[in-house]
Amino acid sequence: MERSTITKAAGNWINGAWNDGGTLRQAVSPSNGQPLGNYLDIGPEEARQAIQAARSAFDTTGWSRDRSLRSRALFELAGEVAKRADEMALMLAREGGKLLAQTQWELQVTVDWLRHGAATALLQTGGRALEAAPGLHFHSDPEALGVVGVISPWNSPVILSVRAVAPALAAGCTVVLKLPHQTALTNALLAAAVAATRSLPPGVLNVITETGSVGAAMLVDSPDVDMISYTGSTKVGRLIAANGARTLKRLNLELGGKAPLVVFDDADLEAVVPQIVAALVVMNGQFCCTGARVLVQRGVADRLRAALVEAYRNVRLGASDDPDAQLGPLIDKASVQRVDAVVAEAASYASILVRGGPVTEGPLAAGAFYRPSLIEVESLDAYVVRNEVFGPVQTFEIFDDEADAIARANATEYGLAASVFSGDLARCRRVGKAIQAGHIWMNCWGVMSEHFEQSGFKQSGIGVLCGPRAIEQFQEIKVYASAEATPAAA
Repeated sequence: MERSTITKAAGNWINGAWNDGGTLRQAVSPSNGQPLGNYLDIGPEEARQAIQAARSAFDTTGWSRDRSLRSRALFELAGEVAKRADEMALMLAREGGKLLAQTQWELQVTVDWLRHGAATALLQTGGRALEAAPGLHFHSDPEALGVVGVISPWNSPVILSVRAVAPALAAGCTVVLKLPHQTALTNALLAAAVAATRSLPPGVLNVITETGSVGAAMLVDSPDVDMISYTGSTKVGRLIAANGARTLKRLNLELGGKAPLVVFDDADLEAVVPQIVAALVVMNGQFCCTGARVLVQRGVADRLRAALVEAYRNVRLGASDDPDAQLGPLIDKASVQRVDAVVAEAASYASILVRGGPVTEGPLAAGAFYRPSLIEVESLDAYVVRNEVFGPVQTFEIFDDEADAIARANATEYGLAASVFSGDLARCRRVGKAIQAGHIWMNCWGVMSEHFEQSGFKQSGIGVLCGPRAIEQFQEIKVYASAEATPAAA
């Protein structure tokens, strides 16, 4: 039965129908610990059905060969998401903990990226033709790779799903989208948009939610799944790569980050400070591009340190629907304990400039709130420098010159993003060129567009998403040859 809104238990969309299998569980708000609704947590049988549906849709329908249909379906899906954008943004804020303004932005970008995918389905070509020798003709065509398992995280589940789903569908693939339980009710609203998209043949896009990792492991292990697109931690990405090797899976991985924010003496600190603060508190510090490291040139270190200490001591915490809040809750109280343990341990080897911590009193005590921490550290071997904390914890590190800044910026295994702040744009470009990261922001932070690629260097990922090259991640190239006469033997 079609459902456009969630009524009882949030279900899963498999093979063009609502699937009522799985275990009934309760979704709760990280802002106050209160229940939000119920959802169906899939098990192995539902995962198997979703994989089988995607395989059958790819093998037996004309989806992979019909560009017009794919474009029409993606554009229609964009419209269905747009109809539900306000409801989805509110639900995502409630169960994910991000501030409402940030979830509203996520839903608007989601609609834009789906429409971009619709255009890509029509415009992308990729093939070429030539006469390699007299009478010897070649041409190549891109073909859809097959079934894609998209495994998305809870911090931005809608946009980070669409970032892979849109080019995969545009390329002609079929998809099993595995979403996290932390945003189960939002996931079901996305599934409702898929259900309302009449242009999508059954089985082309399946949407499932699970608490554990059984379904995800089945996607990685199944010979019926040709590719995995995963966004999440580097640790899990390595496991996916190792397990996917058994079936030679094509992989697209965006993994962890430890973004350095490099501030030179000639930077405009009045403009820089708000951006550094935003780089830490946006998405509550739970973002792969969170500005986790401030690298500041010695000449302005004292001024910047004082400004950041004041800013973080005065950050306003609040529930996701609080219009005055700068920082919402972490995803759960287990994350609060994990982050606090990192800060407590850092006190043994670093200077704690601002000691954040759990909110244990007052109206926010029932939620998973954590006040931001700022830690001054010198050693590049320090745990808090080298490891992704995934919370509002920022290091403060001093450098002397460009070479020192570059060496510090490149000192971790991560290479997802970095910012360079300087009054000299040529310096920004020069230093940005030397930093090993897929995204370099110059005198800004967090600026992205569907028109340009997103990728990670080093241990931050494999492949690209967004931009004109994203569709190529989900395609094979087939070459055809014809000869007017049999070539003479060599």
